[in-house]
Amino acid sequence: MRVLQALPALHSGGVERGTVEFAAELVKREHESFVVSNGGPMVQHLHENGSTHVQMPIHRKSPASFGQILPMRRLIRRIRPDIIHVRSRMPAWIIHLAWLSLPAAERPLIVSTFHGMYSVNPYSAVMTKANHIIAVSNCVRDYVLNNFNVAREKLTVIQRGVDVDQFREHRLDPSWTHALLATYPQLKDQKILMMPGRISRWKGQLTFLEVMAQLIRERNDCHGIIVGGAEPGKEHFMEELKKRCEALGLSKHVTFLGQRNDMAELYLLSDLVCHLSTKPEPFGRTVTEALASGTPVAAFNRGGAAETLQACFREGLVTPDDTEAFTETVVRLLDGPTPDIQIPDRFRLEAQTEATLRIYQQLVTGRRALS
Repeated sequence: MRVLQALPALHSGGVERGTVEFAAELVKREHESFVVSNGGPMVQHLHENGSTHVQMPIHRKSPASFGQILPMRRLIRRIRPDIIHVRSRMPAWIIHLAWLSLPAAERPLIVSTFHGMYSVNPYSAVMTKANHIIAVSNCVRDYVLNNFNVAREKLTVIQRGVDVDQFREHRLDPSWTHALLATYPQLKDQKILMMPGRISRWKGQLTFLEVMAQLIRERNDCHGIIVGGAEPGKEHFMEELKKRCEALGLSKHVTFLGQRNDMAELYLLSDLVCHLSTKPEPFGRTVTEALASGTPVAAFNRGGAAETLQACFREGLVTPDDTEAFTETVVRLLDGPTPDIQIPDRFRLEAQTEATLRIYQQLVTGRRALS
């Protein structure tokens, strides 16, 4: 099978990492894997794992992006994919309009994934024009069914999977730890609380700072690390975070590590991972990755992150937006026994891959039966 995935860019984030990992799984199963985006650092991982990347400026939410319809039409005719899997709205619009311009016999099947709870308007509705729709969690499924004109049988929930075995089998290299502590000596002999995720207001980094401020009033053995980069245009929020950190007296207790390529090591280094999104997150990939590493997670009880904790580690659930309760949970988890964390199969990368391929195959088989 020949599969073309489409997304805006490949800089950082759960959607981007999921696309790259799924592409590698396609190649392992001897399918042909293509990805079209505006590029970014993660393109290298695509190439290393056998996929082909096509760079095209399909990332801008601007009328100028519709200038990519004809180039996309040419790309589809050149690659001739069996399936196009769209993972974002602007690329979906470009592909939809290119698809409409093709003769019926040349139109590939379209699968879309709702990675988020998109605003309810015609712009978002393009994601429903696919032959089949995937929702990354039950809360996203319910949102789509409640807000868009979608038949229930056209929509499937497939939890975002991670390579659980890879995280469980990973071990800290002493040389890595030595190098990190040489660069950040303030982390030594501290209980590490990690706040992972791209730098964005709704991800909850400001709330993390409030929790850290409450925590250090009670104890001096904790250090927070904020892991994630500011994407172009979001640098101002990073500066706001740093100023807030200083205003709360946290300069010696919180370290900004920026964008990292050693998340597996950082999960193992951390004593606790915090998830503090200010609104329901569709899935929350870092929650599953941390739990797969054996590191406990504390998160507000809402959205896709809560679905993961409800299945894997209920002890980490906290009433939404209650920072005092969150701090109490942090203390309990830090001082408690080694947690018992179970990862159901549906949160594994293998299960996600197989479920997605079943949808692809059903669509392809159904088309053949009609021809």
